[in-house]
Amino acid sequence: MVVVLPEDMLTRSTTAPVLPQVRSAQAWPTPAALAELRERLLEAKKPLVIAGGGGWTGESCAALQRFAEAWQLPVGCAFRFQDLFDNRHPLYAGDVGIGINPKLAARVKEADLILAVGPRLGEMTTGGYTLLQAPRPTQSLVHIHAGAEELGRVYEAELMINASMSCAAQALETLAAPDSVAWSAWAEAAHQDYLANLVAEPVSPLDMAEVVKVLSAQCPDGTIFTNGAGNYSGWLHRFHQYPGLQHHGRTQLAPTSGAMGYGLPAAVAASLLQPQRWVVNIAGDGDFLMNGQELATATGYGAHRLISVVVDNGTYGTIRMHQEREYPGRVSGSDLFNPDFVQLALAYGWAAHRVDHTEEFGPALQAALAADKPTLIHLRLSTDVSTSRSTLSAIREAARQRLGQSAHGKD
Repeated sequence: MVVVLPEDMLTRSTTAPVLPQVRSAQAWPTPAALAELRERLLEAKKPLVIAGGGGWTGESCAALQRFAEAWQLPVGCAFRFQDLFDNRHPLYAGDVGIGINPKLAARVKEADLILAVGPRLGEMTTGGYTLLQAPRPTQSLVHIHAGAEELGRVYEAELMINASMSCAAQALETLAAPDSVAWSAWAEAAHQDYLANLVAEPVSPLDMAEVVKVLSAQCPDGTIFTNGAGNYSGWLHRFHQYPGLQHHGRTQLAPTSGAMGYGLPAAVAASLLQPQRWVVNIAGDGDFLMNGQELATATGYGAHRLISVVVDNGTYGTIRMHQEREYPGRVSGSDLFNPDFVQLALAYGWAAHRVDHTEEFGPALQAALAADKPTLIHLRLSTDVSTSRSTLSAIREAARQRLGQSAHGKD
């Protein structure tokens, strides 16, 4: 929505009263809906919870965890809502978003009951509407959402519940669980699949999986991680384990709309609003250049516990990946001609380090954590390293095989 106001309206005084803050209405699930949900759970053999959306609080996330524990339900988090359920919990199944663990994708399809608590069930969380078939999924679907207009818009759920997340989670916690459930092995296997997905093949000279693991190990508890849009974010989503909201508040700030340039301004804002906490932004080179001037905002307003990790592979990585996948070898407009990010950061008054090899990252991070000013860490990554699961050369070759092309064009 765009609101256009006349310029004179913006400068004139008004006698209109200042209105009090409006608190959003909170809706509870009906007793009948909760009773039906309990019956569906009792009938299930392979249930899966997907948590997401807005309106969550620390209290409601804790209630969701207690509900999952009582019923031994595996829980996945929707695209970029990974801090709603503690990723270290034995019932955590992984993130249901871009770059989803293939085993989790198969598990979503295999489930006989999907309990979606809060997410819209849009393109990113449903794998382009393939994990759940529209309009009527093969799985039994229970969809809980705060917006009545969202329920039934894409998916015809068997049970639709219009409720706020702060209320819905507390209501779910009241459902009496049976003494035993039929899906204990299913839930355990889901978590084991998640743990296996934390292991990656080594990459040299710079291993992004190891970079994220070092960040997770060395950054203080409660560190806020931010990112924008791009393939680089896949390493953070896959290898960092977010705590639940009830432990430290929000620890994941990221756009669900695919907006490039979000991560750095979000990190600066978070650092200024909560100066007692550390904030780490991970940005691709193209993503960073959308709003890199916000380094000046951080310097000007005195941010301190702030780190920006720039993953520089000299290309718009996601666009290049799509080019190679659809038109292998035909690169157009996706190359980047970057500045020296270390010198750029120094010019803005930040500390800065360049990292070309995995073993250099730990010392650079320690220096950043000890600094009395924001720090930028510039990672030099090969253009061929495309995602946490593949390379551009592999994507290109697979596309050529699919299209029946040779390395020099069409056969």
